[in-house]
Amino acid sequence: MFDNATIVAIATANGIGSISIVRISGANALEIATKISKKTTFQPRLATLSFLYDFNSEVIDEALVLYFKAPFSFTGEDVIEFQCHGGVAIANMLINEALKYGARIANPGEFSKRAFFNNKIDLSKAEAISKIIEARSEDAVKLLARQLKGELTNFVNEIREDLLFMLAYTEVSIDYAEDDLPKDIFEQIKNKMEKIIVKLSNTLDASIRREGMIEGFKVAIIGKPNVGKSSLLNKLLNYDRAIISDIAGTTRDTIEESVKIGTHIIKIVDTAGIRNASDVIERIGIEKSIQAINESDIVIALFDNSKICDDEDEKIIELIKENSNKQILKVLNKSDLQNLFDKTKIDDFIELSTKEDINPLIKKIELILDSNTHSDEMTLISKRQILSVENTLYNIKLSKNPLDSGELEFFAHFITEALENISTITRPYENDQMLDVMFGEFCLGK
Repeated sequence: MFDNATIVAIATANGIGSISIVRISGANALEIATKISKKTTFQPRLATLSFLYDFNSEVIDEALVLYFKAPFSFTGEDVIEFQCHGGVAIANMLINEALKYGARIANPGEFSKRAFFNNKIDLSKAEAISKIIEARSEDAVKLLARQLKGELTNFVNEIREDLLFMLAYTEVSIDYAEDDLPKDIFEQIKNKMEKIIVKLSNTLDASIRREGMIEGFKVAIIGKPNVGKSSLLNKLLNYDRAIISDIAGTTRDTIEESVKIGTHIIKIVDTAGIRNASDVIERIGIEKSIQAINESDIVIALFDNSKICDDEDEKIIELIKENSNKQILKVLNKSDLQNLFDKTKIDDFIELSTKEDINPLIKKIELILDSNTHSDEMTLISKRQILSVENTLYNIKLSKNPLDSGELEFFAHFITEALENISTITRPYENDQMLDVMFGEFCLGK
């Protein structure tokens, strides 16, 4: 839980702007506002223009004051917002005055924490709030807005209801075996279990596929030395980020930059040329390149149209095969030069010159990203949520054998575990919820 102190903090970003917002939440918020403004009353949800004064009655600023009366506020408590002129000095002066009148500085995330404990938001919405502030792409904003609207909450609640149904009927079967139960009750439970397994499995697959949406999908550029990786990076960024040279091994470490393609933010990783290197530092760079491939969502494999396919190219082809589970884009670069590369070595490739037009590659990347983001599938937005669903799925699958063999106590144990797992996404499961279902659904007082 949290203490009953009235808290204060700056709600806008650091720096100079036209407006700064200072937010106060707690039982004494209105009293503090009246002392700072020297006004006796504020009408809830009505912006009031007022002078603000310090402890010695000297004017600090003229600002808008908004009062949100409990429980109709973000935190569920009385909330005051001072919308003062921008700048660090004014906002800090207001905070100091609030501290003199009994408030304390809010801890990180404390406003959202109070909103959670006052049942204004659940954990999924709290996470969405945190992520949407840091969102760097339009797709991420749209996804997180859906979660703020309650899409994930509804998804979890549907799973919880089905699991509660299973648990309640199982407990009744254990404790009240002589009572009449629907003849097909265990068939209903099995059907619900199968549907949940499919739903959770699809959600996990979609979430892993779209994992890069929030922070940016990672795209690794690989190829042997001097194939044009750094040129491609510079072209995508539209400025010379990487050094270009005919000397093999110029790029000795991975270079990571972000760029927007369509509505997507992607992280492009220019890797060191992959070859059999004798230089220790270059070998470390090559190891990092292979690591970048493993961590990427899309791999761009570059080959040189003007050179004969050699052992180093074969190494790249081998790496492609080893990572066939990833989206691989094969690019035959330097198409403006005479063709010497054996095109039968690679299939479904894009032919271009990084010195000229790379739009065919950009369009292909955008198409892949669109297919991974433009979907109505439920998507989890954090490792914590993914782990919760994985554990839920694990316990539901474990419960199948006990159900088939009639070991209902073990079945109930695994379903309870699944309930607790899925509930960590939104709000912890309480045993009273199962009892409510039991006593609401059954007549147990014969």
